[in-house]
Amino acid sequence: MVTDQEFQQAVSQSQQLSKRPSNEELLKLYALYKQATEGDVKGERPGGFDFKAMAKYGAWEEQKGKSAEQAKQEYVALVSGLQQRLG
Repeated sequence: MVTDQEFQQAVSQSQQLSKRPSNEELLKLYALYKQATEGDVKGERPGGFDFKAMAKYGAWEEQKGKSAEQAKQEYVALVSGLQQRLG
């Protein structure tokens, strides 16, 4: 079980990595954070040529049904792995 303090610490650590994670890793971080803090995605899928918004929506939508606790655990684990790999 991950505490809120551990989750917030991981959020802070994710912003202080010495190297930039891949776009896929950034989308995963975004999606897990949104799922942990807001729950399932709501609203319409962005359309048009806003590819960044569409990718973010899609990544978050993939987390649908996941509990906040599970999302926090996966977020903390992902940040830990990124820290080991990227510093």
